[in-house]
Amino acid sequence: MNQKTMRLRVLLWLPFALASTCVTAQTTSAAPPAGRLLASNCFQCHGNNGKSNIGFERLAGSSSSEIYNELREMRSKVPPKMMDMHARGYSDAQIRLIADYLSKQR
Repeated sequence: MNQKTMRLRVLLWLPFALASTCVTAQTTSAAPPAGRLLASNCFQCHGNNGKSNIGFERLAGSSSSEIYNELREMRSKVPPKMMDMHARGYSDAQIRLIADYLSKQR
């Protein structure tokens, strides 16, 4: 095999090798903690991971049952305010995941 053919094979093989490395790297990363993705909707106002320092209620470290019960109550308020509308977008199971996640943040 001449040098030109060898170089051509390497150049043709390289994209496949890089792609398989990227796929492997993506599949081996750890999944985020349960509830974090759902709770990320809260971060805009209540701070990253529920650690507000801009005047909104700090949710990090609060009791899971307290957060859960408050969100459930918000879903039935009439007329709904902004937080009530957010709470209406989640099922009970999703609210439980959010509450559990935020309660574990310190």
